[in-house]
Amino acid sequence: MFYVFSGVAITAATLMILNSSPVTAVLNMIVVMFCLAGLFVLLHAHFIAVIQVLVYAGAIMVLFMFIVMLLNLRDNVLTEKRRKGNLLLNAVAILLAVGGFVKLFMNLTSSGLDRPATVPEDFGTTAMVAESLFTRYLLPFEIASVLLLVSIIGAVVLAKNKAVT
Repeated sequence: MFYVFSGVAITAATLMILNSSPVTAVLNMIVVMFCLAGLFVLLHAHFIAVIQVLVYAGAIMVLFMFIVMLLNLRDNVLTEKRRKGNLLLNAVAILLAVGGFVKLFMNLTSSGLDRPATVPEDFGTTAMVAESLFTRYLLPFEIASVLLLVSIIGAVVLAKNKAVT
């Protein structure tokens, strides 16, 4: 199942990058998020898998889709010259990524690290996530909360100013 989930995730991610339609790219990204949730289930991290589906595949991807639909991007936005440049840039990026993965795989197998890693017994459980979130990562969690609050207030102020004018 690992190979199925990872293969579908890599294929959908590649299609997401290479596709010129923003709506199709967002739909491919949703497929990647579901495959990541499947990988978390294989690690017996059911809580993280559910959060992956609810937060990322649900809320954030719906927000991305809403923004794409709101912007109403047309196919004629990019000229043919820019499209060819983007295609060349995408091909170079894919070749670099594949080369990096091959080198990483060769280093991992030659150094003897190809055996599976041990996973703690309580990995991905609600208790472990809550314990690490509210002890070790409390300050970054609170900083992220304040940043989200400030961005929401900023969006409301900008929307209100735009509605007034």
